[in-house]
Amino acid sequence: MPPHPGMPPVLGMPPHPGMPPVSGMPPHTGMPPQPGMPPVSGMPPVSGMPPQPTYGSMPPPSNGLTQNRFGSDPNTSSLSNQLGGLSVTQTGFQKMWGQESVDLLQNRHILPPGDIIPPTPRLQAEQWNNINCSSDLFRCTLSKIPETDALLKKARLPLGVLIHPFKDLSHLPVIQCTTIVRCRSCRTYINPFVHFVDQRRWRCNLCYRVNELPEEFLYDPVSKSYGDPSRRPECKSSTIEFIAPQEYMLRPPQPAVYLFLLDVSRQALETGYLRNFCDTLGEELEKLPGDGRTQVGFITYHRTLQFYQISEGSSQATQLVVGDLEDVFLPSPTDLLANLTTCKEQISNMLTDLPELFNGSQETENCLGAALQAAYKLVYQTGGRITVMQSTIPNIGPGALRSREVQGDKTSDTAMLNPSTDFYKKLALDCSGQQIAVDLFVLQNQHCDLATISGISKFSGGQVQVFPGYHTAHNPPVAERFDRALRRYLTRKIGFEAVMRIRCTRGMSLHTFHGHFFVRSTDLLSLPNVNPDTAFGMQVAIEEDLKDSREVSFQAALLYTSSKGERRIRVHTLCVPTTASLQEVVQGADQHCMVGLLAKMAVDRTLNSTLADAREAFINVCVDTIERWKMVQCISQPGVLPCSSSLKLVPLLVLALLKSPAFNSRPGMRLDDRTAALINMKCLPLATMIQTIYPDMYRVDSLETVDTKEDEDGNFIPQPPRLQLSAEKIAMNGAYILDTGDKIILFIGKVTQPFFCEKIFGVTRPVDIDENLTDLPELENEDSERLRAFLQSLNNNKGFPVNVTVVRDDSKNRSSFINHLVDDRSEASFSYYEYLQHLKTQIK
Repeated sequence: MPPHPGMPPVLGMPPHPGMPPVSGMPPHTGMPPQPGMPPVSGMPPVSGMPPQPTYGSMPPPSNGLTQNRFGSDPNTSSLSNQLGGLSVTQTGFQKMWGQESVDLLQNRHILPPGDIIPPTPRLQAEQWNNINCSSDLFRCTLSKIPETDALLKKARLPLGVLIHPFKDLSHLPVIQCTTIVRCRSCRTYINPFVHFVDQRRWRCNLCYRVNELPEEFLYDPVSKSYGDPSRRPECKSSTIEFIAPQEYMLRPPQPAVYLFLLDVSRQALETGYLRNFCDTLGEELEKLPGDGRTQVGFITYHRTLQFYQISEGSSQATQLVVGDLEDVFLPSPTDLLANLTTCKEQISNMLTDLPELFNGSQETENCLGAALQAAYKLVYQTGGRITVMQSTIPNIGPGALRSREVQGDKTSDTAMLNPSTDFYKKLALDCSGQQIAVDLFVLQNQHCDLATISGISKFSGGQVQVFPGYHTAHNPPVAERFDRALRRYLTRKIGFEAVMRIRCTRGMSLHTFHGHFFVRSTDLLSLPNVNPDTAFGMQVAIEEDLKDSREVSFQAALLYTSSKGERRIRVHTLCVPTTASLQEVVQGADQHCMVGLLAKMAVDRTLNSTLADAREAFINVCVDTIERWKMVQCISQPGVLPCSSSLKLVPLLVLALLKSPAFNSRPGMRLDDRTAALINMKCLPLATMIQTIYPDMYRVDSLETVDTKEDEDGNFIPQPPRLQLSAEKIAMNGAYILDTGDKIILFIGKVTQPFFCEKIFGVTRPVDIDENLTDLPELENEDSERLRAFLQSLNNNKGFPVNVTVVRDDSKNRSSFINHLVDDRSEASFSYYEYLQHLKTQIK
């Protein structure tokens, strides 16, 4: 009898007939470690020390006895089993000192039901603990930094920082002053973690130089009085924005310039996107960020390029066609970019008429490369943002590509995941030099070689968003998702001509930056545009001993031009204590941040080495984590998988990564799907990325029975517990919400109660629920209001409200929900329990 999905197989049973072992997971031997990725080594247990009585529990039975849900023999004392044989007093002490061990095999249901709070760096100066940078903006993989590189190597944990520098903030102190106080040596901005030697001097917390304070810094703009410099806003908030004086400008701040490139080949038009795009843009024109200087332009393209001349006097736009793709030129010296304020009516009329212009067009060619060259020529004098709507592979003119989509399992080939030409990268670097970013929306029904065309965004600081299977009539959920993403994109904040520099305390250095940008000098990231939905990662090395530093700091400074034409500097400072204790380093690890950084490193490994290498490195991280903890805690019992409570979710999240579209080794994976997933791993903010890897699942058919929490408006929001992603958590009569970050799935069980169907959908049977809904009906009853309030609370944590996709257990779309149940065994991959067993065999 094959094991039930999600249930651990009884040990001693052969694996499922015909199930191959997981491919791409060779035993980890002879692999050179990649910088920053922990190497694998067989650390012998520390000899000469008696094993401490930490784990006295029996190993799981291997004699075919039935097991309970913890994978242990139900006949043995369940209490001793759950405590893992620890003496009660010892457990209490270990919990008190944060040294709690978890035996992963005995605690398979490891996911806590509530939010996972990241560890906060505990600094010796108590007043600093309340003003450190928010973990939503800036966090380090370790909340205690090892004093030496040797100790870091011993811990075998990756050291790095993740930053979300332009996140939407409700409270941001903004100050305007004639002198911005910075260290004269390393150019660090004054911040809450500097030391005031006296009223006139301060010591930099990055290079330790003592600097003079200018007279005006003693003046506090809030209380309008002279006094203690530590009262200044710069010294009270670790995130702050300065309005920059003249010396921070190389040229007058640029206007907001928005140029839209629209694919009008037959394949693109058949999806129905053009009407949707034009309607949405027409509705949001007023909300485009900018001032009286804002300019807007359009280029459509198929076999030729079509420009649109919009002049103040005329009532409508004039279409100008350029057919020479090999030597692209602008057909008019003026009016191809229109002032949004003075030409708003003509632009609105043009958006109404544009879809009609291409009715019945049969052109199948696509000259994306030539369109981008023309766009560059149009905006290179000012800089700005180019937005591309692309549906097919570019197959004519410069940058033309041939399809590389092949049958079979070639999608894991490194060559296939890298660009086939450097045309798009080179053009992106030209754009970056002229302060132009290119954002790519891919509305995809067929292969379009995303690995190659995404280069235009990757190196220009642009964003890539992919909508597979987009069709306005045949796929309403994806069409709705595009519509909402486009509205967010058009109206969100934007920073132009930006640069970002990250500095860190002397003795440490940053290397290997992750994200979409161009590295201009060793540590200056060029970001022609910066947006609130993109994040970055950096790996950190310890080059000198930090024994003389009680704490270390990281500071990110983002200099940008706002859409209103102001030059601004947003500064984030994070302070983290140091330690000489290996145990403290491990216990202070931030598991989510660590997985986020490892995923970014694995993208590089996939593209520069092989997918198999990246997968192996993930497994080595789990093995190292457990081996280290065994050594630190002197645990020598066989048959246990001990883990620090700070890292207990790492194996589960790593398994989810191994099964994700970015890193799975399943044959038949589409090339563009893998590329899109790899791009997301590089660019998504951490919270969204973790949700993409391991979505949040809740049971929602009896919300009246769960705890509630009051929100800011005084409404009581249900707080159902989060469930581990396994079929054993799914009841046939239940309804479940799965939040994957960019979409929310509502899964309806086969025999969900008629009462629930009626209260939420107004029908009596699950089979009558309409799967094309994109939002829940607003019915006037408590149950409907309760569920909609819960969904609203999930959406409040996102950049924009995402739509709900209804999936019934009896429908053909069922797999879109089931495929997310990563704790269960699936084709050619382990269940979570089997994965833990696999790790046990790898640990020396």
